[in-house]
Amino acid sequence: MGDLVYEIGRSLYVNLTNRCVNDCVFCLRRTGPGVAGASLWLASEPPAAEYVAAVRERDPSRYDEVVFCGYGEPLLRADVLAEVARFIRANSKTPLRVDTNGLGNLALGRDVLPELVGLVDTFSISLNAQDGALYDDLCQPTFGPRAYPALLAFARDAVRLFPRVILTVVDVPEVDLDDCARIASELGAEFRVREYIDSGHRDLEEGGPRSVADPGLGDPAGGQSPPAKSGE
Repeated sequence: MGDLVYEIGRSLYVNLTNRCVNDCVFCLRRTGPGVAGASLWLASEPPAAEYVAAVRERDPSRYDEVVFCGYGEPLLRADVLAEVARFIRANSKTPLRVDTNGLGNLALGRDVLPELVGLVDTFSISLNAQDGALYDDLCQPTFGPRAYPALLAFARDAVRLFPRVILTVVDVPEVDLDDCARIASELGAEFRVREYIDSGHRDLEEGGPRSVADPGLGDPAGGQSPPAKSGE
């Protein structure tokens, strides 16, 4: 069985599922079993109680941030995510972040964002492309052309409801970084460029997000980011 929680730098990551509605061409899970010494392939989807126990054992108050991110889309288990988040909220002041492809509402057939208000501090949403056609090529979504508009709608609602929203892209040649930064700015979100990571570079520490006003926007070497995961 894979690791339910794992560490990168001073952040604790929670690995809820291996399911995803995207099959991104740059996804790290295509090339190996995990990152940062953790094994992220899960043999099953454990109940919330097992995640609460794993998080309790690590003591969330010791970390700068707790991040829901693994080898799948965490919002596919929104109910479990919320239960674990409530435990963390009740036992620490550590900020919570969800790394998502922004397709949770589309996949679940309901608006999950109101369920997470007061629990999640930050959403990091994988934009990954400046238009729907490129998004479909890079992310190969199960929902086809419906995916990109749903992602933008999710991001727009997240900006309205949560303290912090970051749109991210992986730095691959097809992606127009300036155009993506413009989209983030228009939505009222921050913007981050994630370095493309291959199977030989799995022990990164997390770097900070880039602002849309960052003059180094076109040079993603200016800081490290977490590996691209499933759905990103």
